[in-house]
Amino acid sequence: MKRNFKEWINTFRDSIADYNYYINFEKVYSNIDNIKIELNILNSLIGSNNIDEEFEKLIKKYPETLKCIPLLLAVRSSEIYAIDSEGAWNYNFKKQNLPISQYKIFMKKTGLFDLMKNHIINNLVDYATGVETGLDSNGRKNRGGHLMENLIESFIKKYGFKKNINYFKEMYIHQISDKWNIDLSKISNHGKTEKRFDFIIKTSNMIYGIETNFYRSGGSKLNETARSYKTLALEADEINGFTFVWFTDGKGWMSARNNLEETFDIMQHIYNINDLENGIITDIFK
Repeated sequence: MKRNFKEWINTFRDSIADYNYYINFEKVYSNIDNIKIELNILNSLIGSNNIDEEFEKLIKKYPETLKCIPLLLAVRSSEIYAIDSEGAWNYNFKKQNLPISQYKIFMKKTGLFDLMKNHIINNLVDYATGVETGLDSNGRKNRGGHLMENLIESFIKKYGFKKNINYFKEMYIHQISDKWNIDLSKISNHGKTEKRFDFIIKTSNMIYGIETNFYRSGGSKLNETARSYKTLALEADEINGFTFVWFTDGKGWMSARNNLEETFDIMQHIYNINDLENGIITDIFK
C-alpha cells in the first residue's frame, strides 16, 4: 500500500529532547568537586577590606587555587590571553607563569576582585556551580546530535535486538563487507568512498544499513541529505542481501519537503518517529 507523503510529514516532531538533554548535572557536580577545596580557600577573600594583600598571601600559600579562576569567568581553558593599552599578557592558571602582582591586575581588571570584595556573591562554590551549569548548556548541541541515534537504538533494543550480536553501531562499509563477505562496491563507488552507517541490523537473510537524523531547523544541508540518501537507496537496491533504511524526523524538513518527497517516492524504507511508535521495526527487520 502506497503511503501518503503529506500525511507522513505532518506527523513530524518539533523536538526530541529527552530529560538529560538540558543539563548534565552529574558532569557539573563532578567538575565542581574537582576544585571544591580550592574554591573554599578563595571564599576567604569574600568581603575582604584588603583584598589585594590577602590575595597575594593566599596565592603564595596555596598556589593551586589559581586553577579555579578561569571558571569564575566562565572559561574552560587554563590559559587566558588579555590585552589593553598597558600591554598583552598570557596568563597560565594551571602553572603560574607571571608574578603574583600581574595576577592581581588580572583580578582587578576582570572585575573578580569587585565580585568578591563587595559581597556580590556569598559563596564561590555556589557561584561556580551556576557557572558550570551555564557552560554545560552549551553542550546541548553535542547532546542533540545523538538524540535521534539514542532514540532509534532504544526502539531497536525494545524489539529484542542485542548489541554486537544482531545489531551494531557505527560500522563502515569495509567492516560490513569483511564481516559478512558481501560486496558493497555499488554504494562505495567501487571502494573509493568509505561510508559509515549509524546502525547495522543483521537478520538470517538480510543486512540492514541504517541512517538516522533529526532536523529542528531548515537549511541547504537538508536538500543535499535528501538527494544523497535517494542515490544511496537506488544503489542499495542493486545489492542482494543488503537494504538501506532511513529514520528521519523534525520540522526542519518543512523547508525542504520537495526534495524529501522525491526521496520518499522512490525509497521503500524511509520512516519517522511516528512509524517507530506504531511498531514499524517488526515489519522491516525480518
